[in-house]
Amino acid sequence: MKVMELMEKSMVLVPAMPPADLAPEIKEQMMAGKPVRFPKETKIVPCLLRKESGEQALPIFTSPEQIPADKKPPMVMAMPFMGCVSMVAANSEKVAEMVVNPFTGMMVLNKSVLEVAEKRRKAAGQIRTVQMTKEQFRDFAHNRVTLALLPKYLFAHGEEGLKKLQQEEGTFLLQFYEEVYPKGQKSDSSAGDFSFMTLNLTENMQLTRLDMPDGVNKKGMCYRVYAVFKRDTEEVLYYTMEKTQDGDFIAKVTPDGRHEIVEPVPENGAEIEAIMSLSAQE
Repeated sequence: MKVMELMEKSMVLVPAMPPADLAPEIKEQMMAGKPVRFPKETKIVPCLLRKESGEQALPIFTSPEQIPADKKPPMVMAMPFMGCVSMVAANSEKVAEMVVNPFTGMMVLNKSVLEVAEKRRKAAGQIRTVQMTKEQFRDFAHNRVTLALLPKYLFAHGEEGLKKLQQEEGTFLLQFYEEVYPKGQKSDSSAGDFSFMTLNLTENMQLTRLDMPDGVNKKGMCYRVYAVFKRDTEEVLYYTMEKTQDGDFIAKVTPDGRHEIVEPVPENGAEIEAIMSLSAQE
């Protein structure tokens, strides 16, 4: 039940086929991996999975990292989970169930579970689709950069990537925001809104701390990053400080894109000591 309660409040990604008559500028944005907004009258067909029994299921993903590189669909739509429930309910003769993260940690939501969810949706009077506000998209962009784009870059470029981040700081970081925002739109954050500090903790370990803008320190957000470079193995480790429903936690992002909650943030403010201890165990 707790899983469903979390899902009901979540945005998910739905693989889909792009319309055939897309405008050139929208195609260009999609090819660049940027989010796009379609006209209201646009008809988009979700991709379905076919089971051995012949029944079809709607696949949904909780984050981009749950979609393997060799399984990427032509496009993905960001939708409220309850909007997906409504969509399945409206096409129950074609779609038998919903599958969450089918390629990584599959969870099947069968017809009986979806029927209960649909009743809850109707009872709550939820609408089928929602539109992100400017503030919601700004939060999405911050987490997209800190939890996906920046660690992916640092894992790929190692020490040289860290040096570039340390030298160019906020100016360099804003380049990742350009990847997230649609063409013609920019983040309202400036290079000076980000704070950086680099420490050589030991002969073997260097730590770079990135503090996000003040407005990011709220529930559901990553508000600080620690990127660690271990010289003996030339390894990059990536830790985040996140404000969750249950308090502030240290999490880590792994080279394969997995995001894992590790432990609570120390109440005595000894974050660096905690990161050093975690890094030494890697």
